[in-house]
Amino acid sequence: MKDLITVAEFTIKSMLKRKSFIISMIIILVLIIIGFNIPNILNKITDDNDWNSKILLVDNENIFEGTLESLNQMDSAYKFDIVTNNLNNEEIKQKIENGEYDCCLKFLRNETGVTIEYTVESVASFGEIPEEVLEAFNMLYTNVQISKLNLTPEELQNLNTTFEVKVTETDENPASGDQFAIMLLSLALFMAIHFFAYQVSSSITTEKTSRIMETLITSTKPRTIVLGKTIGAGIVGLIQIIIIGITAVISAIIFLPKGALDGILDVSNITPMLGILIVVYFILGYFFFALLYALTGSTVSKPEDVNSANSPIAIIEVAGFYLGYFSMLNPSSKINVLASILPISSPFSMPFRVIMGTATTFQIVLSVAVLVLSVILVAQISVKIYSSAILNYGTKLSFKDMLKIYKNKE
Repeated sequence: MKDLITVAEFTIKSMLKRKSFIISMIIILVLIIIGFNIPNILNKITDDNDWNSKILLVDNENIFEGTLESLNQMDSAYKFDIVTNNLNNEEIKQKIENGEYDCCLKFLRNETGVTIEYTVESVASFGEIPEEVLEAFNMLYTNVQISKLNLTPEELQNLNTTFEVKVTETDENPASGDQFAIMLLSLALFMAIHFFAYQVSSSITTEKTSRIMETLITSTKPRTIVLGKTIGAGIVGLIQIIIIGITAVISAIIFLPKGALDGILDVSNITPMLGILIVVYFILGYFFFALLYALTGSTVSKPEDVNSANSPIAIIEVAGFYLGYFSMLNPSSKINVLASILPISSPFSMPFRVIMGTATTFQIVLSVAVLVLSVILVAQISVKIYSSAILNYGTKLSFKDMLKIYKNKE
Protein backbone atom coordinates (compact mmCIF):
# COMPACT_ATOMS: atom_id res chain seq x y z
CA MET A 1 0.00 0.00 0.00
CA LYS A 2 2.85 2.34 0.85
CA ASP A 3 4.51 1.69 -2.52
CA LEU A 4 1.19 2.30 -4.30
CA ILE A 5 0.85 5.70 -2.60
CA THR A 6 4.48 6.53 -3.40
CA VAL A 7 4.02 5.77 -7.12
CA ALA A 8 0.74 7.71 -7.24
CA GLU A 9 2.35 10.67 -5.46
CA PHE A 10 5.33 10.60 -7.83
CA THR A 11 2.98 10.54 -10.85
CA ILE A 12 0.91 13.45 -9.51
CA LYS A 13 3.95 15.61 -8.87
CA SER A 14 5.55 14.87 -12.24
CA MET A 15 2.33 15.61 -14.16
CA LEU A 16 1.59 18.82 -12.25
CA LYS A 17 5.11 20.11 -12.93
CA ARG A 18 4.89 19.61 -16.70
CA LYS A 19 4.86 22.80 -18.74
CA SER A 20 2.33 21.24 -21.11
CA PHE A 21 -0.06 20.64 -18.22
CA ILE A 22 0.30 24.18 -16.86
CA ILE A 23 -0.02 25.84 -20.29
CA SER A 24 -3.01 23.71 -21.32
CA MET A 25 -4.80 24.47 -18.05
CA ILE A 26 -4.22 28.21 -18.47
CA ILE A 27 -5.51 28.08 -22.06
CA ILE A 28 -8.61 26.08 -21.04
CA LEU A 29 -9.45 28.45 -18.17
CA VAL A 30 -8.94 31.53 -20.36
CA LEU A 31 -11.18 30.02 -23.06
CA ILE A 32 -13.88 29.29 -20.47
CA ILE A 33 -13.81 32.87 -19.19
CA ILE A 34 -13.87 34.25 -22.76
CA GLY A 35 -16.66 31.84 -23.70
CA PHE A 36 -18.93 33.05 -20.92
CA ASN A 37 -18.13 36.62 -21.96
CA ILE A 38 -19.13 36.14 -25.61
CA PRO A 39 -22.68 37.50 -25.07
CA ASN A 40 -21.25 40.61 -23.39
CA ILE A 41 -18.68 41.04 -26.18
CA LEU A 42 -21.34 40.71 -28.88
CA ASN A 43 -23.63 43.15 -27.09
CA LYS A 44 -20.77 45.63 -26.80
CA ILE A 45 -19.94 45.32 -30.51
CA THR A 46 -23.61 45.63 -31.44
CA ASP A 47 -24.09 48.70 -29.26
CA ASP A 48 -20.95 50.37 -30.57
CA ASN A 49 -21.58 49.71 -34.26
CA ASP A 50 -25.39 49.72 -34.41
CA TRP A 51 -25.69 46.51 -36.41
CA ASN A 52 -29.50 46.76 -36.73
CA SER A 53 -30.56 46.93 -40.36
CA LYS A 54 -32.59 50.05 -41.12
CA ILE A 55 -35.74 49.49 -43.15
CA LEU A 56 -37.94 52.25 -44.56
CA LEU A 57 -41.68 51.49 -44.63
CA VAL A 58 -43.92 53.65 -46.84
CA ASP A 59 -47.66 53.35 -46.06
CA ASN A 60 -49.13 56.44 -47.69
CA GLU A 61 -52.46 54.65 -48.22
CA ASN A 62 -52.73 53.92 -44.48
CA ILE A 63 -53.24 50.21 -45.13
CA PHE A 64 -52.04 49.27 -41.65
CA GLU A 65 -53.84 52.14 -39.94
CA GLY A 66 -50.89 53.22 -37.82
CA THR A 67 -50.05 49.75 -36.45
CA LEU A 68 -46.65 49.53 -38.16
CA GLU A 69 -45.07 51.43 -35.25
CA SER A 70 -45.45 48.29 -33.13
CA LEU A 71 -42.79 46.55 -35.24
CA ASN A 72 -40.07 48.46 -33.40
CA GLN A 73 -41.27 46.81 -30.17
CA MET A 74 -40.26 43.39 -31.51
CA ASP A 75 -36.97 41.82 -30.46
CA SER A 76 -35.39 41.73 -33.92
CA ALA A 77 -32.30 42.86 -35.79
CA TYR A 78 -34.26 45.47 -37.75
CA LYS A 79 -35.10 49.10 -37.12
CA PHE A 80 -38.15 50.45 -38.96
CA ASP A 81 -38.82 54.02 -40.01
CA ILE A 82 -42.45 54.54 -41.05
CA VAL A 83 -43.57 57.36 -43.33
CA THR A 84 -47.14 58.05 -44.45
CA ASN A 85 -46.41 60.59 -47.20
CA ASN A 86 -45.94 59.31 -50.74
CA LEU A 87 -42.31 58.90 -51.81
CA ASN A 88 -41.55 58.32 -55.46
CA ASN A 89 -39.05 55.74 -56.65
CA GLU A 90 -36.30 58.33 -57.19
CA GLU A 91 -36.58 59.63 -53.62
CA ILE A 92 -36.48 56.09 -52.24
CA LYS A 93 -33.48 55.21 -54.40
CA GLN A 94 -31.64 58.32 -53.20
CA LYS A 95 -32.17 57.44 -49.51
CA ILE A 96 -30.84 53.90 -50.02
CA GLU A 97 -27.80 54.98 -52.04
CA ASN A 98 -26.98 57.62 -49.38
CA GLY A 99 -26.85 54.85 -46.79
CA GLU A 100 -29.85 56.09 -44.80
CA TYR A 101 -31.63 52.74 -45.20
CA ASP A 102 -30.73 49.20 -46.26
CA CYS A 103 -33.99 48.74 -48.11
CA CYS A 104 -37.52 50.17 -48.55
CA LEU A 105 -40.91 48.46 -48.50
CA LYS A 106 -43.78 50.44 -50.04
CA PHE A 107 -47.33 49.14 -49.55
CA LEU A 108 -49.96 49.59 -52.29
CA ARG A 109 -53.49 48.25 -52.50
CA ASN A 110 -54.46 46.05 -55.43
CA GLU A 111 -57.61 44.20 -56.46
CA THR A 112 -56.88 41.11 -54.40
CA GLY A 113 -54.96 42.50 -51.45
CA VAL A 114 -51.67 44.36 -50.93
CA THR A 115 -48.58 44.70 -53.12
CA ILE A 116 -45.16 45.31 -51.55
CA GLU A 117 -42.69 47.20 -53.69
CA TYR A 118 -39.29 46.07 -52.42
CA THR A 119 -36.40 48.42 -53.21
CA VAL A 120 -32.84 47.43 -52.30
CA GLU A 121 -29.40 48.34 -53.61
CA SER A 122 -28.51 44.68 -54.19
CA VAL A 123 -30.51 41.57 -53.33
CA ALA A 124 -27.24 39.62 -53.39
CA SER A 125 -25.86 41.69 -50.49
CA PHE A 126 -28.97 42.27 -48.37
CA GLY A 127 -31.19 39.35 -49.44
CA GLU A 128 -34.92 38.99 -49.87
CA ILE A 129 -37.47 40.42 -47.45
CA PRO A 130 -36.87 38.58 -44.14
CA GLU A 131 -39.50 35.94 -43.45
CA GLU A 132 -40.11 37.14 -39.90
CA VAL A 133 -40.85 40.66 -41.24
CA LEU A 134 -43.37 39.32 -43.76
CA GLU A 135 -45.06 37.30 -41.00
CA ALA A 136 -45.28 40.44 -38.87
CA PHE A 137 -46.91 42.36 -41.75
CA ASN A 138 -49.38 39.53 -42.27
CA MET A 139 -50.32 39.48 -38.58
CA LEU A 140 -50.78 43.26 -38.39
CA TYR A 141 -52.86 43.37 -41.57
CA THR A 142 -55.05 40.48 -40.39
CA ASN A 143 -55.65 42.18 -37.04
CA VAL A 144 -56.63 45.41 -38.80
CA GLN A 145 -59.14 43.58 -40.98
CA ILE A 146 -60.58 41.61 -38.05
CA SER A 147 -61.07 44.81 -36.04
CA LYS A 148 -63.38 46.11 -38.81
CA LEU A 149 -65.73 43.15 -38.47
CA ASN A 150 -67.04 44.30 -35.06
CA LEU A 151 -66.81 40.79 -33.66
CA THR A 152 -67.77 39.98 -30.08
CA PRO A 153 -65.03 38.95 -27.60
CA GLU A 154 -66.22 35.33 -27.87
CA GLU A 155 -65.93 35.38 -31.67
CA LEU A 156 -62.47 36.92 -31.46
CA GLN A 157 -61.43 34.19 -29.03
CA ASN A 158 -62.69 31.51 -31.44
CA LEU A 159 -60.56 33.02 -34.20
CA ASN A 160 -57.45 32.79 -32.01
CA THR A 161 -57.95 29.26 -30.75
CA THR A 162 -54.88 27.69 -29.11
CA PHE A 163 -54.32 23.95 -29.29
CA GLU A 164 -53.54 22.07 -26.09
CA VAL A 165 -51.35 19.03 -26.77
CA LYS A 166 -51.67 16.02 -24.49
CA VAL A 167 -48.90 13.44 -25.01
CA THR A 168 -49.31 9.72 -24.31
CA GLU A 169 -46.22 7.53 -24.59
CA THR A 170 -46.56 3.77 -25.03
CA ASP A 171 -43.01 3.08 -23.80
CA GLU A 172 -42.93 1.65 -20.26
CA ASN A 173 -39.98 3.93 -19.44
CA PRO A 174 -40.49 7.05 -21.57
CA ALA A 175 -37.54 9.40 -21.92
CA SER A 176 -37.60 12.79 -20.24
CA GLY A 177 -35.21 15.67 -19.65
CA ASP A 178 -33.23 18.03 -21.82
CA GLN A 179 -31.67 15.82 -24.50
CA PHE A 180 -29.23 18.55 -25.58
CA ALA A 181 -27.92 18.99 -22.03
CA ILE A 182 -27.61 15.22 -21.61
CA MET A 183 -25.64 14.82 -24.84
CA LEU A 184 -23.42 17.73 -23.86
CA LEU A 185 -22.68 16.11 -20.50
CA SER A 186 -21.99 12.80 -22.26
CA LEU A 187 -19.48 14.52 -24.54
CA ALA A 188 -17.80 16.18 -21.55
CA LEU A 189 -17.56 12.82 -19.76
CA PHE A 190 -16.01 11.20 -22.85
CA MET A 191 -13.45 13.99 -23.27
CA ALA A 192 -12.49 13.81 -19.58
CA ILE A 193 -12.06 10.03 -19.62
CA HIS A 194 -10.11 10.06 -22.90
CA PHE A 195 -7.77 12.91 -21.96
CA PHE A 196 -6.93 11.66 -18.47
CA ALA A 197 -6.60 7.99 -19.49
CA TYR A 198 -4.32 8.98 -22.35
CA GLN A 199 -2.03 10.74 -19.87
CA VAL A 200 -1.20 7.36 -18.30
CA SER A 201 0.26 6.07 -21.58
CA SER A 202 2.19 9.29 -22.17
CA SER A 203 3.57 9.28 -18.62
CA ILE A 204 4.74 5.67 -18.81
CA THR A 205 6.48 6.19 -22.16
CA THR A 206 8.21 9.37 -20.96
CA GLU A 207 9.58 7.68 -17.84
CA LYS A 208 10.57 4.63 -19.85
CA THR A 209 12.56 6.83 -22.25
CA SER A 210 14.32 8.62 -19.38
CA ARG A 211 15.14 5.27 -17.70
CA ILE A 212 13.27 6.31 -14.55
CA MET A 213 11.17 3.18 -15.03
CA GLU A 214 14.20 0.96 -14.38
CA THR A 215 14.51 2.49 -10.91
CA LEU A 216 10.81 2.02 -10.24
CA ILE A 217 10.87 -1.61 -11.40
CA THR A 218 13.75 -2.50 -9.05
CA SER A 219 12.04 -0.89 -6.04
CA THR A 220 8.44 -2.05 -6.43
CA LYS A 221 6.24 -4.54 -8.28
CA PRO A 222 4.93 -3.88 -11.82
CA ARG A 223 1.35 -4.22 -10.56
CA THR A 224 1.96 -1.43 -8.07
CA ILE A 225 3.42 0.79 -10.79
CA VAL A 226 0.46 0.25 -13.15
CA LEU A 227 -2.18 0.89 -10.48
CA GLY A 228 -0.20 3.71 -8.84
CA LYS A 229 0.29 5.62 -12.10
CA THR A 230 -3.35 5.06 -13.07
CA ILE A 231 -4.55 6.38 -9.72
CA GLY A 232 -2.12 9.31 -9.84
CA ALA A 233 -3.17 10.38 -13.33
CA GLY A 234 -6.81 9.99 -12.29
CA ILE A 235 -6.33 12.28 -9.29
CA VAL A 236 -4.67 14.89 -11.52
CA GLY A 237 -7.62 14.59 -13.89
CA LEU A 238 -10.05 15.01 -11.00
CA ILE A 239 -8.18 18.14 -9.92
CA GLN A 240 -8.50 19.51 -13.45
CA ILE A 241 -12.23 18.78 -13.56
CA ILE A 242 -12.76 20.52 -10.21
CA ILE A 243 -10.77 23.60 -11.29
CA ILE A 244 -12.54 23.78 -14.67
CA GLY A 245 -15.94 23.24 -13.06
CA ILE A 246 -15.40 25.94 -10.41
CA THR A 247 -14.12 28.36 -13.06
CA ALA A 248 -17.14 27.67 -15.29
CA VAL A 249 -19.64 28.13 -12.44
CA ILE A 250 -18.01 31.36 -11.20
CA SER A 251 -17.80 32.70 -14.79
CA ALA A 252 -21.48 31.88 -15.40
CA ILE A 253 -22.51 33.65 -12.18
CA ILE A 254 -20.37 36.74 -12.83
CA PHE A 255 -20.69 37.23 -16.60
CA LEU A 256 -24.05 35.78 -17.64
CA PRO A 257 -27.44 37.38 -16.90
CA LYS A 258 -29.52 35.49 -14.38
CA GLY A 259 -31.43 32.65 -16.05
CA ALA A 260 -29.52 33.00 -19.32
CA LEU A 261 -28.90 29.25 -19.54
CA ASP A 262 -32.36 28.15 -18.42
CA GLY A 263 -33.69 27.82 -21.95
CA ILE A 264 -30.52 26.13 -23.23
CA LEU A 265 -29.45 23.70 -20.51
CA ASP A 266 -31.93 21.99 -18.22
CA VAL A 267 -30.11 19.89 -15.64
CA SER A 268 -33.01 19.80 -13.18
CA ASN A 269 -33.21 16.00 -13.53
CA ILE A 270 -29.73 15.56 -12.03
CA THR A 271 -30.16 14.67 -8.34
CA PRO A 272 -27.35 14.01 -5.79
CA MET A 273 -27.78 10.25 -6.33
CA LEU A 274 -27.46 10.68 -10.08
CA GLY A 275 -24.40 12.84 -9.50
CA ILE A 276 -22.83 9.99 -7.50
CA LEU A 277 -23.70 7.55 -10.30
CA ILE A 278 -22.00 9.79 -12.86
CA VAL A 279 -18.86 9.89 -10.68
CA VAL A 280 -18.90 6.09 -10.33
CA TYR A 281 -19.09 5.62 -14.09
CA PHE A 282 -16.39 8.23 -14.62
CA ILE A 283 -14.03 6.38 -12.24
CA LEU A 284 -14.78 2.94 -13.68
CA GLY A 285 -14.64 4.18 -17.28
CA TYR A 286 -11.39 5.97 -16.55
CA PHE A 287 -9.77 2.87 -15.04
CA PHE A 288 -10.98 0.67 -17.92
CA PHE A 289 -9.38 2.83 -20.62
CA ALA A 290 -6.40 4.04 -18.52
CA LEU A 291 -5.26 0.47 -17.93
CA LEU A 292 -5.49 -0.22 -21.66
CA TYR A 293 -3.46 2.92 -22.37
CA ALA A 294 -0.92 1.86 -19.71
CA LEU A 295 -0.52 -1.40 -21.61
CA THR A 296 0.10 0.33 -24.95
CA GLY A 297 2.45 2.86 -23.34
CA SER A 298 4.69 0.08 -22.08
CA THR A 299 5.05 -1.46 -25.55
CA VAL A 300 6.89 1.49 -27.13
CA SER A 301 10.31 2.90 -26.36
CA LYS A 302 10.02 6.30 -28.06
CA PRO A 303 7.50 9.08 -27.25
CA GLU A 304 6.78 9.63 -30.96
CA ASP A 305 5.43 6.06 -31.19
CA VAL A 306 2.80 6.62 -28.50
CA ASN A 307 0.09 7.89 -30.84
CA SER A 308 0.34 4.95 -33.22
CA ALA A 309 0.40 2.47 -30.33
CA ASN A 310 -2.65 4.10 -28.77
CA SER A 311 -4.66 4.20 -32.01
CA PRO A 312 -6.47 0.84 -31.53
CA ILE A 313 -7.55 1.83 -28.02
CA ALA A 314 -8.62 5.28 -29.20
CA ILE A 315 -10.70 3.73 -31.98
CA ILE A 316 -12.43 1.42 -29.49
CA GLU A 317 -13.03 4.37 -27.16
CA VAL A 318 -14.50 6.58 -29.90
CA ALA A 319 -16.66 3.70 -31.17
CA GLY A 320 -18.01 3.23 -27.64
CA PHE A 321 -18.79 6.92 -27.31
CA TYR A 322 -20.62 7.10 -30.65
CA LEU A 323 -22.55 3.94 -29.85
CA GLY A 324 -23.84 5.63 -26.70
CA TYR A 325 -24.22 9.06 -28.35
CA PHE A 326 -26.25 7.98 -31.35
CA SER A 327 -28.39 5.60 -29.33
CA MET A 328 -29.45 8.62 -27.25
CA LEU A 329 -30.88 10.20 -30.39
CA ASN A 330 -33.58 7.54 -30.11
CA PRO A 331 -33.88 6.92 -26.33
CA SER A 332 -36.51 4.20 -26.70
CA SER A 333 -34.43 2.04 -29.08
CA LYS A 334 -33.18 -1.37 -27.96
CA ILE A 335 -29.61 -0.46 -28.89
CA ASN A 336 -29.66 1.92 -25.92
CA VAL A 337 -29.78 -1.07 -23.57
CA LEU A 338 -26.80 -2.68 -25.33
CA ALA A 339 -24.81 0.58 -25.26
CA SER A 340 -25.43 0.99 -21.52
CA ILE A 341 -24.14 -2.52 -20.69
CA LEU A 342 -21.10 -2.89 -22.97
CA PRO A 343 -18.01 -1.72 -21.02
CA ILE A 344 -16.67 0.36 -23.93
CA SER A 345 -19.83 2.49 -24.08
CA SER A 346 -21.59 2.19 -20.70
CA PRO A 347 -19.63 5.07 -19.06
CA PHE A 348 -21.01 7.40 -21.76
CA SER A 349 -24.49 5.92 -21.99
CA MET A 350 -25.89 4.53 -18.73
CA PRO A 351 -25.64 7.68 -16.53
CA PHE A 352 -27.71 9.58 -19.05
CA ARG A 353 -30.23 6.79 -19.57
CA VAL A 354 -30.79 7.09 -15.82
CA ILE A 355 -31.20 10.87 -16.13
CA MET A 356 -33.72 10.36 -18.93
CA GLY A 357 -35.58 7.78 -16.86
CA THR A 358 -35.25 4.94 -19.40
CA ALA A 359 -33.02 2.59 -17.33
CA THR A 360 -34.34 -0.05 -14.91
CA THR A 361 -32.67 -0.94 -11.62
CA PHE A 362 -31.65 -4.35 -12.97
CA GLN A 363 -29.99 -2.76 -16.01
CA ILE A 364 -28.05 -0.33 -13.79
CA VAL A 365 -26.80 -3.13 -11.50
CA LEU A 366 -25.89 -5.32 -14.49
CA SER A 367 -24.08 -2.46 -16.21
CA VAL A 368 -21.98 -1.62 -13.14
CA ALA A 369 -21.19 -5.31 -12.54
CA VAL A 370 -20.07 -5.84 -16.15
CA LEU A 371 -17.91 -2.70 -16.04
CA VAL A 372 -16.30 -3.69 -12.71
CA LEU A 373 -15.51 -7.20 -14.00
CA SER A 374 -14.12 -5.69 -17.21
CA VAL A 375 -11.84 -3.36 -15.23
CA ILE A 376 -10.54 -6.31 -13.17
CA LEU A 377 -9.95 -8.41 -16.30
CA VAL A 378 -8.18 -5.57 -18.14
CA ALA A 379 -6.08 -4.87 -15.03
CA GLN A 380 -4.92 -8.50 -14.87
CA ILE A 381 -4.05 -8.59 -18.57
CA SER A 382 -2.33 -5.20 -18.48
CA VAL A 383 -0.20 -6.05 -15.44
CA LYS A 384 0.93 -9.37 -16.93
CA ILE A 385 1.97 -7.87 -20.25
CA TYR A 386 3.25 -4.64 -18.69
CA SER A 387 5.69 -6.43 -16.37
CA SER A 388 7.56 -7.90 -19.36
CA ALA A 389 7.02 -5.17 -21.95
CA ILE A 390 8.06 -2.23 -19.78
CA LEU A 391 11.77 -3.00 -20.05
CA ASN A 392 11.65 -3.58 -23.79
CA TYR A 393 13.76 -0.88 -25.48
CA GLY A 394 13.67 -2.35 -28.96
CA THR A 395 10.98 -1.98 -31.59
CA LYS A 396 7.34 -1.51 -30.72
CA LEU A 397 5.69 -4.76 -29.66
CA SER A 398 3.01 -6.08 -31.99
CA PHE A 399 -0.28 -7.60 -30.90
CA LYS A 400 1.17 -11.03 -31.63
CA ASP A 401 4.14 -10.28 -29.35
CA MET A 402 1.85 -9.14 -26.54
CA LEU A 403 -0.29 -12.26 -26.91
CA LYS A 404 2.85 -14.43 -26.69
CA ILE A 405 3.98 -12.58 -23.55
CA TYR A 406 0.55 -13.06 -21.96
CA LYS A 407 0.54 -16.79 -22.72
CA ASN A 408 4.03 -17.20 -21.30
CA LYS A 409 2.96 -15.42 -18.12
CA GLU A 410 0.11 -17.87 -17.82
